[in-house]
Amino acid sequence: MGENGSSQGAPETLRRRRALIVDDEAGVRESLRMVLKDAYDLVAVSSGSEALEAVAKGAPDVVLLDIVMPGMDGMQVLEELRTRYPNLPVVMLTATKTVKTAVGAMKLGAFDYVTKPFDVEELRLILEKATENAALVREVEELRTEVGRRYQIENIIGRSVRMQEVFRTVITVAPLKTTVMITGESGTGKELIAKAIHYGSPRARRPLVTLNCAAIPETLLESELFGHEKGSFTDAHSKKLGQFELAHEGTLFLDEIGEMRPDTQAKLLRVLEHGEFLRVGGSKPISVDVRIIAATNRDLALGIKDGSFRPDLYYRLNVVSVHLPPLRERRDDLVLLIRHFAQLKAKEMGIPEKILKPEAVDALLSYPWPGNVRELENLIERLLVLCESQSIGFQDLPEQVRRTEQDPGSIKDQVLQGRKSLGSAVDEFEREIITEALLKTDFNQTRAADLLGTTRRILKYRMDKLGIGGGLSSGPGLER
Repeated sequence: MGENGSSQGAPETLRRRRALIVDDEAGVRESLRMVLKDAYDLVAVSSGSEALEAVAKGAPDVVLLDIVMPGMDGMQVLEELRTRYPNLPVVMLTATKTVKTAVGAMKLGAFDYVTKPFDVEELRLILEKATENAALVREVEELRTEVGRRYQIENIIGRSVRMQEVFRTVITVAPLKTTVMITGESGTGKELIAKAIHYGSPRARRPLVTLNCAAIPETLLESELFGHEKGSFTDAHSKKLGQFELAHEGTLFLDEIGEMRPDTQAKLLRVLEHGEFLRVGGSKPISVDVRIIAATNRDLALGIKDGSFRPDLYYRLNVVSVHLPPLRERRDDLVLLIRHFAQLKAKEMGIPEKILKPEAVDALLSYPWPGNVRELENLIERLLVLCESQSIGFQDLPEQVRRTEQDPGSIKDQVLQGRKSLGSAVDEFEREIITEALLKTDFNQTRAADLLGTTRRILKYRMDKLGIGGGLSSGPGLER
C-alpha cells in the first residue's frame, strides 16, 4: 500500500499585508492611514456594517476596530467577526475612558487593544504580532488540509478486489465514531488506513495521536496512555498529559494493541465504556471524547484463548474489522505500487526517474514479499540509490529476490509442504500469467488473449474472477 505523492505548488508570491480600519471619525481613519501606508495595504470604513461587507469581499490580515461607534458598535462587530472568521485577528481602538470595555473585548477574542492617541511604535508592534500570528494559524490550517488530502482513500493505491473491499469499508465507517480494528501482517499499511479513516471523518481537524503499544515498555504504557500526576512515581517530576487527553475530540490510533498487558487493557476498557479515566497517581476522573482505532498483526482470538487478551476489550474494539491482505495476495496491485514508488522516491530524493527492465519486473512479481508494502518501498528506494545506470535490471536486484525468480518449484513446494492450498496456488499462478500477458501487451486484452491462446471473453471472465484490473495504463518507471 502507498499513497500518491501530491506535488507541491510554487511558493506563494510575497505580498503586503492587508489591514482594515473601522472608525466613525474621519480624522482617526486618516491618521492611521498616514502611519501605516508604508507597511500595509489599507481599506478604511466608517461603520460596523461596512466592516462586515469589506471582510466578506476579501478577508484582511488584521482589523483595527473602534469600540464606540453609532449604530452597530465595536463589540457587536467583534462578536460577529469571531463567529464568521475565528482566525482573523482584531485589534480594538479605544479612548482612555473605555479601557475597561477593551479588556472585555479581549475576553471575547480580540487580539489586543491600543488607546487613543496612538503610540505609533506600539501600534506597529501590535499589528506585526497580530499578522504574524494569523499567518502561522493560516499555515497550520493549510498544512492540515494538505495532509488530509494526502490520506484520502482515493489516493491510496489498490485496484485489487480485496483492497476495494477495504476501501468500501473505510468510506462507510469513517464519518462515524465507531471503533475500528485493523488487522494484517507487518508492513501492509495499517497506519495508512487509520489515517484515511481519521481524515475522512468529522474529526479531521482535530488531533490524530498514534501510540505503538509494542514500542513502549510495559511499565510506562499506562502513564503514556493516561498521563500521571507529579510525584506519582520516582521519575514523575511534573504532571504529564497522556495520549487520551492529547487526542481529545480527535482520534487515538493504538498500533500493536495485542502487546498491551491485561491490567492496562482493563483500564482501556473503562475509557471505552465510560469515556473517562484516572491519571497515574490521580483521584479525579477526567472525561474525554476520543475515537479509538486499534491495529494488530497478531491473532487476538488466540490471545483470548491463552488469556493474554481480554475478550470484553476485544469485542469493544472489534466493532468494525478491516483486514489488510498481504502483498503476495494482491499481486495485481504490484505493478501500480512499483511504478508509484519509483516515481515518488525519485522525486523525494531529487534524482531522475529510472526504468525497471521487464526481467526485473518479472522477478519482483514472483517474489513473496514477506515484509509487504514496506519492504517493496524500501527496496525501490535502495535500487534508485545504488543502481548507477538509468535502467534497473535483474542483476541489480537483491539476492533473495533473484533466488525466488530462479526457483520455479517454490509454489509446488509450498503446496506439498502444506503452506498453501492447491486452489490458492492455482489462482496465484494464473493471476501471474495473466498479469504478465497484460504487461507484455500494454494491457490490450485482445492481444493478451491471443498470447495466452484463449478468447478475450474467457480472459475477461478469468480477470474478473481473480480480481485483476483491466484499466491499468503504462506510465513512467516501467519499461515495456
